[in-house]
Amino acid sequence: MQKFLLTISIMTLGLTSCITISTPAPANSTPLFVTATLPPTKTPATTPITPSATIVPTISTSSAGCKDKAILVQDVTIADGTNIARGAKFTKTWQFQNTGTCSWIGYTIAFVSGDQMGAPDSSPIPQTAPKSTVDVSVDLVAPTADGTYTGFFELRNASGKPLNIGIEKTFWVKITVGVVSTPTTGPVGTPSGGTPATQPKGPASCKYLGSSSYPGEIANLINQARKQAGLAALTINTQLSASAQGHSIDMACFSLLSHTGSNGSTPYQRVIAAGYDGTYRQEIIYAGGYPQDAFNWWMNDQIHKNAILDPNATEMGIGYAYVSDSAYGGYFTVDFGSR
Repeated sequence: MQKFLLTISIMTLGLTSCITISTPAPANSTPLFVTATLPPTKTPATTPITPSATIVPTISTSSAGCKDKAILVQDVTIADGTNIARGAKFTKTWQFQNTGTCSWIGYTIAFVSGDQMGAPDSSPIPQTAPKSTVDVSVDLVAPTADGTYTGFFELRNASGKPLNIGIEKTFWVKITVGVVSTPTTGPVGTPSGGTPATQPKGPASCKYLGSSSYPGEIANLINQARKQAGLAALTINTQLSASAQGHSIDMACFSLLSHTGSNGSTPYQRVIAAGYDGTYRQEIIYAGGYPQDAFNWWMNDQIHKNAILDPNATEMGIGYAYVSDSAYGGYFTVDFGSR
């Protein structure tokens, strides 16, 4: 998947403003599936994945030049959004079909991003012949804090290369814990003291996914870079976050990669509409990949690096939204500001 990033600087000095847009060269990073994070750093859990499908008795070794493909047939257990008790153990099972020509021998399921919930980093799956189906399960533990949690996984061949699952490379488990507000595809809402947001969030039929962990990962990466540069950490501002999340949803739902919203709104208009009246505002965006991919691209482009390390910034808000059939999958937005 190609990745593109635009950046826009908006400085409200009198009546003047400056807008800078840059377009990156195509890159070849693995596209993100749905809400996601950096490669896992947690110690692998000891609970093994226990596939429930019957292993095919005899499977010939994959021939050279065979093709790896798969489709997700169904979620056998734990439908998206299932409410799980705090700290409860549960088992997620997916059913896949081997739609390629390679026999799955030595293949694995691997946790790649999001909320790990006790999943092992990697575990073998049963041998599966072409055209056959297989059930793969993973034992998990629900977090103890209320919220929405999503963990992403890949099927990998014996060489460690991810398999295409339809048009994606990842699949997921998504649960809620305790009492959480129901996500909507409508406006983020009006922050206290603000005015209704002007940016649309996509048509009512748009079913986007957010991430419980991506914004925090981006924030940590940005603040680590600022610390290394001798700069103060940025605090999270709820109004900037509302503006950033709204724009990410707008981009995902309308397959946009632009600082201009689907209704023509500018970053300046969006942060003002979200109730943020700071004297300094700046926005960077990114499409595709994981938080680390976005951060690496920003830091390897001088304009975006300057935005992250700008000493004038004191606050930030981060948004992320994913729509599977959009042009780039996942969309990141970071709005910087100061007051």
